[in-house]
Amino acid sequence: MNKIEAVIFDMDGVIIDSEPLYFKIQEQLFNDLGFTVSKQEYDTFIGAGMQLMWEKLCSKHDLPFTIKQLIIMNNELIYNTFNNSDSLQAADDFISFLTYIKEKVIKTAVASSTSKKIINVILSKLGIIQEFDVVISSEEVLQGKPEPDIFLEAATRLNVDPKKCIVIEDSTNGVKAAAKAGMKCIGFSNKNSGEQDLSLANIVVENFTNIDLNKLNLLFL
Repeated sequence: MNKIEAVIFDMDGVIIDSEPLYFKIQEQLFNDLGFTVSKQEYDTFIGAGMQLMWEKLCSKHDLPFTIKQLIIMNNELIYNTFNNSDSLQAADDFISFLTYIKEKVIKTAVASSTSKKIINVILSKLGIIQEFDVVISSEEVLQGKPEPDIFLEAATRLNVDPKKCIVIEDSTNGVKAAAKAGMKCIGFSNKNSGEQDLSLANIVVENFTNIDLNKLNLLFL
């Protein structure tokens, strides 16, 4: 009998290796606004969502816009870029892993700090949006990662006990959120996500090829 009832995936850096794409898009916007952000500084925002990023950048650079205006501007630029792209690809071996999980009758969810509009366009472009039982954005909860709200809401919508969920995350903020939610966590080590601290994860992997049901169930021993 499976000890696990649901797998909750972060999207960026896990389902799709999108962080280099985001950084390129963000660089354009930062330059248009008259400042630069180093890759090292940008990496600290990964997984946390735009609210936190723009609060910090707005304060640091004294920008003549509200946080809400900056987020709308940013989301539109990202959405248009992905919506006009015909070359999006899922991370290596992700589709086969997702198929494997579904065959084991384990529920699946996407819980991402990205806006719902962008999540939907990316998952639709990849042709897998229908494969998830729940798709949730941090826009739909009170606090984003590293707080646990988004994962706990995903468990509620899936109708499963948080203690029977496994989160797959590539960021420090995401791993912290999973731990606070009382969920098991697989840290997904993605070099394009920068220097992320995944030490709170139960295990760390670099790809999906060696994750099977036995390994997942072992996390609950």
